[in-house]
Amino acid sequence: MKIYSVSFKKNMLKKMSKNRVLRIFTLRNWVTAAIILVFCPFFSGNAEEIMPLEQIVGNLQRTYEETKDLRADFIQETTTKSVKTTLYEEGIVFFKFPKKMLWEYKSPEPKKMIINHQKAWLYLPREKTAYFQKADNLFQSTALINFLSGMGKIKDDFAVAYGVEPRDQSGNYVLKLTPREKSYNLEKLHITVDKNNFYILQVNFDDVMGNSTLLKFSRISANSGLQDKMFHFQPPAGTSILGIIPKNGVLF
Repeated sequence: MKIYSVSFKKNMLKKMSKNRVLRIFTLRNWVTAAIILVFCPFFSGNAEEIMPLEQIVGNLQRTYEETKDLRADFIQETTTKSVKTTLYEEGIVFFKFPKKMLWEYKSPEPKKMIINHQKAWLYLPREKTAYFQKADNLFQSTALINFLSGMGKIKDDFAVAYGVEPRDQSGNYVLKLTPREKSYNLEKLHITVDKNNFYILQVNFDDVMGNSTLLKFSRISANSGLQDKMFHFQPPAGTSILGIIPKNGVLF
């Protein structure tokens, strides 16, 4: 058995302590580097010069005025505050301006929301039930229907400001829209606008009860020549037809 002197042991302990400190220091540096690596795009993206708000709004308005029709995949998250639940749905949406919409929900269960100038339909194929009502009576907020149907003027319908962060991680613009028209169903909107083509990538809105809806759009294509017949609905044979679309069956 080897016998080490007291001084040798002290040196060994000192060396071990130094290595431990070095390992901790290295670990901390690695963590710091990882954080910088993850968040650097966010900081660098927001460090770029931000386009003036008026210019962003003008480009957004111009884009939608020049868009005749639009198709996009969507994900919808609807959170009901009173029961603390969030419903996740996804599908495809078609717009034809002005005031024609078709929302085809694919999951978790299929349903269709069809809106044209005269009527709005909600079709639930599994229940073999269709609800309908006058389109103008479907939305309690004129500003919102105008916003989504291509009929409105953003600056006329909303007070516009930057979001808490004016850009997201990809450099797209984040705006807060407060309706000038007071509505029970709509308190404010947050939208994310594509920095390149000024199409809306995301809409997040709340009602005065604290319920929220988040819509994310992807694979957007415009001016493909959508036919008007897409926005008319004839209930299949054997479908029960009821008036007044239920509140929990629609977007807004």
